[in-house]
Amino acid sequence: MKNILYKFKENLFEVFRGKNIFWHFLACVLTYILVVSNFDWNYFSFFNGSTTQKVFFSATVLGGLMPIVLPITFYLVGKSKKSLVLFNVAFATIQAGVLGWFVSSLYKAFTGRIEPPLFSPSLIDISRDFQFGFFNHGIFWGWPSSHTTVAFAIAVVIFVLYPKNLTVRIIAILSAFYVGIGVSMSIHWFSDFVAGAIIGSVLGLVVGKSLLNKTE
Repeated sequence: MKNILYKFKENLFEVFRGKNIFWHFLACVLTYILVVSNFDWNYFSFFNGSTTQKVFFSATVLGGLMPIVLPITFYLVGKSKKSLVLFNVAFATIQAGVLGWFVSSLYKAFTGRIEPPLFSPSLIDISRDFQFGFFNHGIFWGWPSSHTTVAFAIAVVIFVLYPKNLTVRIIAILSAFYVGIGVSMSIHWFSDFVAGAIIGSVLGLVVGKSLLNKTE
């Protein structure tokens, strides 16, 4: 447990400290642009009910399994090989996943964004509907996408901890994009994906760098 919580509090605060706060601001600004320009609604309307949407819907499942399967896999392989690197990756992905879920849920609790009308023929544009306040729309839907935030946090952690393995880095980032793009066509708006990718990447960098040179 101490490995999972290694610099946990420090990393949580670091995500909102110094230059990192700029990325949160950027996520908000890009969301505003995507919402008021009607890009969110047009993007969703284009894919709603399409074969592409149904194919990419599997991303919601992958996004839910990734923070569970990956850490277990890294831990078991690391235990069999007695690899400190793999142990660090296992603990780092757990911490990144937990922080990604916590931070995205915290934002959701205050933004209360209404989710897209999945598989619905509705022509009413609800992409601008937010219920600002506290816990007006729960923490399981809304802005930013938790699936995307967690996926990018984990992917970037792996990217940082494998500086010399290009294949692993590419697979990690592509997996995160698959999850993000997939949920942006179904259970989230495109701007939810964009914000989640930005915030998740910040989380991943913070956690990855804190564990990069851990030796025990």
